[in-house]
Amino acid sequence: MTHSPEDFPAHDDLVNRVLKRDREALAELFEQARDRLRKIASFRLDPRLASRVDVEDILQEAYLNAEQRLSHVMREATGGIFVWLRLILNQTLADVHRRHLGAQARDASRDRSSSQVIGAGLSSNMGDSNAFSFSSMLLGHLTSPSQALLRKELTEQLDTAIQSMNELDREILILRHFEELTNLETARLLGISEQGASVRYVRALVRLQHILEAIPE
Repeated sequence: MTHSPEDFPAHDDLVNRVLKRDREALAELFEQARDRLRKIASFRLDPRLASRVDVEDILQEAYLNAEQRLSHVMREATGGIFVWLRLILNQTLADVHRRHLGAQARDASRDRSSSQVIGAGLSSNMGDSNAFSFSSMLLGHLTSPSQALLRKELTEQLDTAIQSMNELDREILILRHFEELTNLETARLLGISEQGASVRYVRALVRLQHILEAIPE
């Protein structure tokens, strides 16, 4: 399906130039989004690769992939330009995981027929690592040496509890808090209404609060 620039929610001059396949505009827009994309890459990267793979190298590879897909941007970026860049970043991460982990890697697009679900990068695709990242970031304030053992124990407990959450609820929390997507971007990414995304987000927050209250300390 072909779209016009007016179909995109983040329409402005720079976005319009990207939609017209302007490579310089793409470079500028990617640079503007770099901090957000870096945060996503750091969060989604499998912990086993943290010491072996440079996030900046992943971003560079993602940018080159975006350049190669620029001719398809009008068809693919139906949720907005940033969501399109995020999709390419997640596909790049899937390639990185396959290269470094081989058969252990979980393909981000495996068994997913919906492009919206693929774009979302649902936590089940890399559930263990994403839940671990989720719990580690929630407990990030425990940094002193005396708290190291406590943090390890709490992380394991929280990781198990978060894994028990509904897949979509867990993903909404990740998208809104750690990837800093707006409610509109989240809704478009998951293929649900804005109201539906808002309701699920509130419910997921309540569920997370109950999980945290049930964990000692």
